[in-house]
Amino acid sequence: MSLSAETLAEVPAKGPSLEVRGISKRFGGVQALTEVSFSLRAGEVMALIGENGAGKSTLVKILTGVHRPDNGEIIVDGRPRSFANARDAAMAGITAIHQEAVMFEDLTVAENIMITHPPRLRSVRAIDWPRLRREAASHLAAIGADVDPAAQLGTIGIAERHLVSIASALAFDAQILIFDEPTAALSLKEIEALYVIVRKLREAGRSIIFISHKFDEIFAIADRYTVLRDGAFVASGAIAEVSREQLVGMMVGRPITHVYPKATAPIGEVALAVESFSNATEFRDVSFDVRHGEIVGFYGLVGAGRTELMEAIFGLSHKSAGTLRIEGEPVTISRPADAIRRGIAYVPEDRGRSGGILPMSIGANISLAVLGRLGGGPFLSSRGEATLARRFIDLLSIKAAGTAQRLDQLSGGNQQKVVISKWLATDPGIIILDEPTKGIDIGSKIAVHEFIGTLVSRGVAVILVSSELDEVLSLADRIVVMHRGCVAAHLDRGQANRELVVRYASGDG
Repeated sequence: MSLSAETLAEVPAKGPSLEVRGISKRFGGVQALTEVSFSLRAGEVMALIGENGAGKSTLVKILTGVHRPDNGEIIVDGRPRSFANARDAAMAGITAIHQEAVMFEDLTVAENIMITHPPRLRSVRAIDWPRLRREAASHLAAIGADVDPAAQLGTIGIAERHLVSIASALAFDAQILIFDEPTAALSLKEIEALYVIVRKLREAGRSIIFISHKFDEIFAIADRYTVLRDGAFVASGAIAEVSREQLVGMMVGRPITHVYPKATAPIGEVALAVESFSNATEFRDVSFDVRHGEIVGFYGLVGAGRTELMEAIFGLSHKSAGTLRIEGEPVTISRPADAIRRGIAYVPEDRGRSGGILPMSIGANISLAVLGRLGGGPFLSSRGEATLARRFIDLLSIKAAGTAQRLDQLSGGNQQKVVISKWLATDPGIIILDEPTKGIDIGSKIAVHEFIGTLVSRGVAVILVSSELDEVLSLADRIVVMHRGCVAAHLDRGQANRELVVRYASGDG
C-alpha cells in the first residue's frame, strides 16, 4: 500500500483541537460517565484506554452525536459545540471508524464514501455520477487505498471496508477521527498498513483518538494516553513516559505485575492425540497432542486454519481423514454431543454468535450444555440452574446484577466469562479455548489467564488458540504454528520467541 504526504496534503489540514470538559452521563440508575475532562491536540494520536464498562463507548457516542451529555462541554477548535445527532458531529469535523462499520453492502464503494453529500448537477439537482466516482477515487488515493470505487461493498474484505470508512471521513473533511478497535479482525500485514495511514493522517494535521485493548498497538501508534476507569478520568500523559504495567495499574485500580501469569503444574499423560487430521479445504495432515496439566498454544495468521481444525475436533464440521485418541483410545466424534460426552469442551471465537445466546439470562446460558443434570424428566430445575450460575459468577468474578440478568447487558469481558462458565459446567478433561480474550479489557483478560492456570493445576488439558503472540508465548508449554492449513512448526516453550514464531507463521521458516 503506497501513501505519500503529497496526496494527503490535498485534504485541508486545519487541525482543530478537541476539549472535553466535565462530561457526565447517566442511563437510568447507572452513572456511565462522571466529570470526564481531557484535551486532544491537532496532529496527535491519543490512546483512549480503559476496561470494558469504563465509559469509552459512551464517551465516543457523545462525541459523535449519538448521545447528549447530561453535563459538561465539548469544545472544537475553541468553540463550544452541541450535537443533536451524528450529522451535527460530522459537520463539526468529528467522525468514528468502528470495528464493524455500518455501511450499505448493496451499494458501490464510491456510493458509500459519498453517500451523505453526493455532488449534484446544478441544472436538475440530480446526482453527478461521474464526479461522485472521481471524488471517491481521489479520497481513496489520498490514503493509498487499493480499492476499486466501482466494486460493490459486499464483495470486499474487512480491511478494505476500514479504508472505505476512512475515505468517507476525509470526504466529509473530518479533522478529528476516532478509531474504535479498528484492528480486531485484521491480519498483521493489514494492521501495519493501517498504522501507516494513521501516521500520515497525523502528519497532515488530523487529530486521532485510538481505542484498543492491545498494548503493542497503543505503544506503536499513540503519542499520548487518557485512561478512564468506572466512568471517570484517571490520568493523561505522554506514552513515552509510561510503562505497560503502569497503564494496566491505572486501568484496573491496583498494581499489576503479571499480565500473562504462567501457572506451573505437573504435566501428565496424553489426554488428546490428533493424528493426520485433514479436510477438503482448510487444513491437512495436522498432528499434535496435549497432556493433562499442559497448555498447547496454536498460533497462525488469518486463514491458517486454526479455528476450522478445532471445529472439526469438536464435531462442528467434518474431517476427510485422520484419527482422534482420548486417553490413548481411538474415538469417533461426529457431533458436539459426542465431544462433550468424551470430556471435550470448546469455547468458540465468536462469543456473540456461537458462544452464548445474548437475549437469554446468565443462568440459562451457563446451564445450556448440562440441562440433563438440572432436572428430572422434561422439567428444568430453576433452583439448580441458579445455584450453578451463582457458583461460576463467584468463581470467575462475573460482574452482574444476578443470575437472571440478560447476557447482552454485560460487558464483553463478562460475556466471555459466562461462555467459559457454560463449558466448565460440563467438567471437561480437555478444553479448547479459541481466542478466549479477543476484544476484552485487560482486567478481564488477566482474570481469564488466571483461571486457565487454575484449570491446568486441576489436570485439565488446555488448547489455547490466540492471535496475540505474547499471550501464546507467555502461557503455552508448547506451541503449534500453522501456515495455510498445515503445521509449520512444533516449538517447545524454551526455544520459542517472537521472531521464530512469526517466521514460521509467515511461511518463511
